[in-house]
Amino acid sequence: MRMLLVVPLMASVAFKLYPSALKELRDVFQHHRTDVITQALGCGVLMFVYIALLYIAIGLIPTGIAITLFFSYPVFTALLAWKFFGDRPTFFRWLVMGIILVGSVLTIPPSSTSYSSSAITLGIIASVGAGIVYAFYCVIAQKCLEKFHPVPFTWISFATTLVLSGVSLLFWPIPSTQLDWTPMWIGSIFSGLVSFAGHTLNNLGIRMISATKASIIGASSPALTALVAWGTISETLSVIQSVGISVVTLGIALLSVERRS
Repeated sequence: MRMLLVVPLMASVAFKLYPSALKELRDVFQHHRTDVITQALGCGVLMFVYIALLYIAIGLIPTGIAITLFFSYPVFTALLAWKFFGDRPTFFRWLVMGIILVGSVLTIPPSSTSYSSSAITLGIIASVGAGIVYAFYCVIAQKCLEKFHPVPFTWISFATTLVLSGVSLLFWPIPSTQLDWTPMWIGSIFSGLVSFAGHTLNNLGIRMISATKASIIGASSPALTALVAWGTISETLSVIQSVGISVVTLGIALLSVERRS
């Protein structure tokens, strides 16, 4: 539902934001730039897989645990970038990564809901799997974005995810219960717009500062979520969550210091 609404809408909006996007897309296919096409479509497949795994995990285990495990992806991104690009993380960068992950864990609210052991095991596997797949997405995106602009690249990823999402409905059981579709459509288009903006900015960041550094900064997402929830819907922050946000902010500040150096 998200992709069905957002992909055509973003086709018009994105090409207005970046007028050369259509020309770049045409050049890529007309000149048979197989490497760029393969990498862009591959990232679309990886996007679908990591989102599907993450949603499955959220349905099986507490959301806080699922998100925390998923946001271990900077570790995998750093290892993959080291292997494929020779971008060996410095001790300082490992330290910053650890600080941000610790801060993110502190911002996760506790859950008192009980879950079966099989659901917990499957949920943990799905969460970590989503993080690993997303790390591959970041690394391949870095390679592709050296030759392709983030706006058309992100649109191709979303379009690929739309196709795969539609195909998956042929194999996934649809609930027979009556659903309230209006708020679901409204939520889907809002979620899709925010998601497209987030992915575009993230891909732009990957292009500018590398997948590893963009992933480290992206690991601040749980802390930022807690902060936004406090500012917009008056969700209370505990002392531990406030400490976690401060720790994440410190980690990002340290990373920017390394960037300036």
